[in-house]
Amino acid sequence: MGILAIASGHADIVAVTGVEKMTDVSVSAATDMLTAAADREWEGFAGATFPGLYAMIARRHMHEYGTTSEQLASVAVKNHHNATMNPKAQYRNEISVEAVLGSTMIADPLHMLDCSPITDGAAALVLAPVNIARKYTDTPIRIMASAQASDTLSLHDRADITTLDATVAAASRAHEMAKTTPADIDFVEVHDCFTIAEICAIEDLGFFEKGTGGKATEDGVTAIDGDLPVNPSGGLKGCGHPVGATGIKQAVEIAMQLRGDAGKRQVAGEIGMTHNVGGSGGTAVVHIFSR
Repeated sequence: MGILAIASGHADIVAVTGVEKMTDVSVSAATDMLTAAADREWEGFAGATFPGLYAMIARRHMHEYGTTSEQLASVAVKNHHNATMNPKAQYRNEISVEAVLGSTMIADPLHMLDCSPITDGAAALVLAPVNIARKYTDTPIRIMASAQASDTLSLHDRADITTLDATVAAASRAHEMAKTTPADIDFVEVHDCFTIAEICAIEDLGFFEKGTGGKATEDGVTAIDGDLPVNPSGGLKGCGHPVGATGIKQAVEIAMQLRGDAGKRQVAGEIGMTHNVGGSGGTAVVHIFSR
């Protein structure tokens, strides 16, 4: 909405904010509220929670492509490592593959350390046309593309639950708007609500062939010093997941990276991407940014 307000000429300067306070209620109450973003009529009625839904995605990905629990764990290890360099991260501690696999099983094959936390947080962006933005900063960040797509809310209505069609469609539209390809993206913040979500995301966004995201992560390709840094902020897993602020938080990270303001977690690059998901994949939003 902020981008549309600027592009249409309806507004010159727009503040886009997001905030979430999740710790005022019990974990069970927070979980119940989050489940409202999934199919409550059927899947929720049967007892499915978000960990359960993503566990089904993970198990299917393992069955189809041979993805391992160790590869899932490597996502969490990487993102916690990145979070140690982010002073605003919720969890600034290293973890190991062994620690992930030894943590409490939440929904097989997802362990506790495969899951993003409940988080309080807020984030904000100020949007303006370039000519106005330059009055306030010498380093404005350009939004090259903003695209959204939707899919069926329920997993059982999808042809392949290991692919979020909304992500595929949103990424395609974003690249069309920005006149880019996946090869042009230097780093990306993706929606890693669970470790399997990051693996599916980097495949659906076109960075890796289907079924190879787990191995790429395990091999260090997506590490902060890898060929494609994924979630340099620590992602939802390490930095935190204040739901209403997460998408904006991702954009803030990309802006900081493009400006060279990310400190110890700084990565090189001219073009960054954010990928955010609603619920169990019923909607996805992709943005592309440049200097």
